Amino acid sequence: MPEKREEGIVSMQAQMLAPAAVLVVWTIIVLFWIIPPRFGSLSKADTSSLKGKEGSRGQDLEGVLPDKANWPAHNHTHLHEQPTLFYAVVLMITVLGPTGTDVMLAWAYVGLRIVHSLWQILVNKVGPRFVLFLLSTFVLIALAIRLLMITVFADPSALPQ
Repeated sequence: MPEKREEGIVSMQAQMLAPAAVLVVWTIIVLFWIIPPRFGSLSKADTSSLKGKEGSRGQDLEGVLPDKANWPAHNHTHLHEQPTLFYAVVLMITVLGPTGTDVMLAWAYVGLRIVHSLWQILVNKVGPRFVLFLLSTFVLIALAIRLLMITVFADPSALPQ
């Protein structure tokens, strides 16, 4: 049976990984959110510009489908950009031993990214969307600084004199 201290460490590690797991599931939800608006719009759209074109991609639907039908796909792409840094930071902090502050920051990041997704998919007014992006970026910066603190400054004697 693990010691009480070890149980606490494992519990805190799970708490640190939970926001990342939620963001993974959210990314999959957004992936499936792409299908209804795109297929619904494809049946009504003039797709003659795509005929005979081999290897068409989602971005080929820009200008063919209404903008709103492409918003979920745009957001899905965004969920594969900056959040990849979040996953790396979360994993490194988890290995090194997260604190309650780290967990809180991770949840704040995920919450802001989900709100950003909903805003982009449903409303897509750039001003508020940019504010949500900036806020989530500041939270990610805070997590990255925390990671630096627990790695680079973990043992001051290891720094060059």
